Amino acid sequence: MPTAIAKPGQTLLNPSNHTLIMIDHQSQMAFATKSIDPVQLRNNVALVSKAAKEFKVPTILTTVAEKSFSGPIFNEIKEVFPNETAIDRTTMNTWEDSRIAERVNAIGKDKIVLAGLWTSVCIVGPALSALDQGFEVYVITDASGDVSDEAHERAVERMVQAGARPMTSLQYLLELQRDWARGETYDETVATAIVNGGGYGLGLIYAKSMFNASEGH
Repeated sequence: MPTAIAKPGQTLLNPSNHTLIMIDHQSQMAFATKSIDPVQLRNNVALVSKAAKEFKVPTILTTVAEKSFSGPIFNEIKEVFPNETAIDRTTMNTWEDSRIAERVNAIGKDKIVLAGLWTSVCIVGPALSALDQGFEVYVITDASGDVSDEAHERAVERMVQAGARPMTSLQYLLELQRDWARGETYDETVATAIVNGGGYGLGLIYAKSMFNASEGH
């Protein structure tokens, strides 16, 4: 029988063990995205961006044909990373751009977290490529989307079959926080959850307003 030890599993994400790559969150890509409401998509992208910034996660931003076709990266990302310049590509598969490989290697993390548009092309490509090269891959499925529910779901299934691990945007934030007693990130995590955490955020507002609740106690 195994022995229980009070420490996190190795497949859990923490702020220092992964690289986040946000791919092609651009107007032209979003216009045709039908698997998720665009308002919800933008909210989830904001949540992921804020989480990465708060926890100082190494983050790579990338776009495709920004000037000639797909348009600028979402403001929800730009506002969080105002000094970051997105790597603009011609390749549909981000992983085939040598500049991305150089950044990944320079950061030096063996876990890769992906989110972007569209799931079946711009996420499947780097996910399968990174898995082939020995990286662990996680996909934030509700900060990604595709031209139909079918396209998104088949893409997620394909990646999971290859070994990728799906997760949600709120899960990403809370997995990085992990312990409400971590005071240095508590206030910002709660603030992000209140603004972008949907019903969970409303619950936080209620609990703190009505009886000054505090999760760390």
